[in-house]
Amino acid sequence: MVSINTTLAALDELEIARRVRISHDEARACFALDRNTVRNFEDFSAVIGDYYNHHFSRCIANGALLSMPEAVGRAKEALEYQLRRRRATIMDAYNDAADGTNGGLRGVLDTIAEALIAESVERYIRDVFDRQVAPNTWEDKVEIIKQFIRQCGANLSSSIRADQPERYAQDYSELIRSYVESLQQTSSIFRRL
Repeated sequence: MVSINTTLAALDELEIARRVRISHDEARACFALDRNTVRNFEDFSAVIGDYYNHHFSRCIANGALLSMPEAVGRAKEALEYQLRRRRATIMDAYNDAADGTNGGLRGVLDTIAEALIAESVERYIRDVFDRQVAPNTWEDKVEIIKQFIRQCGANLSSSIRADQPERYAQDYSELIRSYVESLQQTSSIFRRL
């Protein structure tokens, strides 16, 4: 019988923090700001683009830099993704950065960092599943998924069908997304700096 213990050990919060979160925290902490507000939207775009490039080059693509339009675009996408969960918009983030409310510009950069952390955690979890689940036989894949749902089911979305592990054995994207979303709600991995 296949055991889920290796998979669960790799998905432990401390292990995820060690492998993913620490480097992101260090990248966020070493980005210095001269001030916590911006003068206009152009200034806002430049700072979030610079920050995105900084964080990206330290944690995602070691040493690689994006063009400024690419970095700004990705920063805005990351913000929009995170803000949508809070029922806010990019203009809300800009207003916070302009007037210094809700953490000001630092809060906006924290939100971008949260998005990059979530993406990295999702990639890490996908890699764990790819290494632990994918190489197995169909029956073993179903058994691993069944055990995972049994162990972590309380943290998964209600849309995950615990009675249908076969549904996730071949393509576990939905299962991973649900697990990452639950971690974002409950785990210290996603707590603000």
